Amino acid sequence: MTILVIEDEVKLAEVLRKALVGQRYTVEVAHDGEAGFNKALKNNYGLIILDLMLPKKDGMDVCRELRERHIHTPIVMLTAKGVLEDRVQGLDVGADDYIMKPFEMEELFARVRAVLRRRKVSDPLVLKVADLVMDTKSHEVTRAGKKVALTPKEYKILDTLMRQSGEALSRDQLIKEAWGNDFKEDNHELNVHMRYLRTKVDKGNSKPLIQTVRGVGYIIKE
Repeated sequence: MTILVIEDEVKLAEVLRKALVGQRYTVEVAHDGEAGFNKALKNNYGLIILDLMLPKKDGMDVCRELRERHIHTPIVMLTAKGVLEDRVQGLDVGADDYIMKPFEMEELFARVRAVLRRRKVSDPLVLKVADLVMDTKSHEVTRAGKKVALTPKEYKILDTLMRQSGEALSRDQLIKEAWGNDFKEDNHELNVHMRYLRTKVDKGNSKPLIQTVRGVGYIIKE
């Protein structure tokens, strides 16, 4: 999962980046509200850590405008202010949680995990990328209205890709989701499953959706 950190204090932003990477997240950083807002519009992040006081565009405006654009990425807001009204306003404009500076990293990690758990519970029942549709309740997958028959492993891989569409996922991420933490890949099992999956999803369609990202893994996007 990729987390976007929008924080103008360069040293704090780097501390956050290193700490989150240590928790096995991929991290991108923006140092002002305008840059962070543009990144959030263009990329599909798993979560945004957003400072309240930012140059060019403050955190309240970033959060509000993202929600107005129907960007529903979970947001944890950072604030140095202890005023109740600021915290309430942050939640009212669409933040999922807030944490006051200074804070312990373990508290931030816990809040990130809690927000992601809450969002997972409310995940959409139907996932869609272009004309590829996955009903997560019935486990039915269709492309251009035609049913796509998948094995359980193929379904899990596709589910992982579609939930993070537009984001390049590493082989390790896909293996972890489909086989679990303790699985040790051998005989290129992921390669085999990906080959069958791509044939089923993309063969006969003018626009392939599943693409290889050289040196990284795979991505699904329009």
